[in-house]
Amino acid sequence: MMNQKIPLIGIHHVAIICSNYELSKQFYTEILGFEVIREVYRKERDSYKLDLSFQGVYFIELFSFPETPARISRPEACGLRHIAFEVSNLDDTVHILQQKGLICEDIRIDEFTGKRFTFTSDPDLLPIEFYER
Repeated sequence: MMNQKIPLIGIHHVAIICSNYELSKQFYTEILGFEVIREVYRKERDSYKLDLSFQGVYFIELFSFPETPARISRPEACGLRHIAFEVSNLDDTVHILQQKGLICEDIRIDEFTGKRFTFTSDPDLLPIEFYER
């Protein structure tokens, strides 16, 4: 029984707590193109919960809370590091992100796969990676 593997079938969602709900909602829907599944205001917690999907697949839970402590993300703090999205053309992606006012790091090459990638950040400076297929 100790060697039995958990029967995972996939990743269900990523939960993100934001400091400015409207700004983050705009970022994930208008800039990254996620679709709203449902938006709920939870009065007892003074909190919004926004469920987002990508290509019909439930992907992100975006939360707001009245007072959220800052979390160190860089340099390489312990914990969840970043979200990575796969793209077919990194140059086009960087161009679109820059047109939308985002700053992208220089494109790098993954030393193990030879694939190109770059990072930008969401409104709370959560690192977001774009990895070329």
